Amino acid sequence: MQRYPNSAYKEDALEQLMALYQGMNDTPKTMAMANQILQSFPNNIRALALMVYSKRMAAQSGSNPQQNQQDLNDAKQMAERGLAALKTAAKPEGMADADFEKFKGQVAVVFNGATGLWSLQNKNYTDAQEHLRAAVNGNSNDFKDVYPLALAYLSPKPANDVPGLWFAARSVNLAKAAGFPEQNVHAISEFGRKRFIKYHGGEDGWPELLEQTKNTALPPAGFTIPPAPTPAEQAKALADSKDAKQMNFAEWELVLSAGEPPVADKVWNVIKGQTVQFAGKVISATRTTLLIAATVDAIEANQPDVEITMATPLLQRSVPRPGADIEILGVPVSYTPQPFVMKMSKGTIPARRPARHKP
Repeated sequence: MQRYPNSAYKEDALEQLMALYQGMNDTPKTMAMANQILQSFPNNIRALALMVYSKRMAAQSGSNPQQNQQDLNDAKQMAERGLAALKTAAKPEGMADADFEKFKGQVAVVFNGATGLWSLQNKNYTDAQEHLRAAVNGNSNDFKDVYPLALAYLSPKPANDVPGLWFAARSVNLAKAAGFPEQNVHAISEFGRKRFIKYHGGEDGWPELLEQTKNTALPPAGFTIPPAPTPAEQAKALADSKDAKQMNFAEWELVLSAGEPPVADKVWNVIKGQTVQFAGKVISATRTTLLIAATVDAIEANQPDVEITMATPLLQRSVPRPGADIEILGVPVSYTPQPFVMKMSKGTIPARRPARHKP
């Protein structure tokens, strides 16, 4: 390189130097040589692969968010150049065809992984799925691509649940095999399990999926997970199997908000005009009207799903405070299905019985 700086063998010589430094585990000189190669040969595949890998690792392990984003941006830009260069790459003289194909497959994994991760972070889920799946198809045992692929499938709305749940389960096994801390493995497993329950409607099948993905990297042809019944199907099954008088408020809400008109009417005609008792959290209250959250979802959202008019105005000191848990009686008058709100009249708060003390 010193005697013949414009030699036709310049690129090959620089690649050999880069490989030697890499073999000596001299990262600074390896990266300096990769940079030098790219200054003269911007589409050199080996140098691009090293730079992309290094930038991605820096982006995922750094403590400066702004620098991490810049590193990932750089990785993505060079990865795109690398993928384009692979399409027209010529086999080096003296390299066997099989070795050349293996090399292209290895660097394609690096380029697709970085591009897919960038797309995932920027919520371009279609692109993330395409590139991360290509990376995983090339190396199905690398957690750093398999778990982002699971997120790429499960993050959009609507999610692509079936492949997403497969790769979520696969990620649990890869994390265990890699010796991740137990709390990290547990967090990954809980994420997958909860998403499985949300899609399937129950936990049955999740342990089997974990076992299946332990030694099988990619979902087999025809792989599927039965989805949970739709809300309308759940509403019909509930109305067919349980007397409306025996249902709790959450079950009424499911049937009335999600059931087909004949199903909803079947339950509504039983409870309408009847005095019912239920518990809930007060959202707001006056002497004459209480807004109450009566289901878990409504309580978590701090949104009322009951509006109840009191039979007689409350004494000011008896008006419950927002956030209070109460038992109340009322008579259902009407409801709106979406968003669900049931209106009631003749509200009364049952008197608390004095506690009995044993002598």
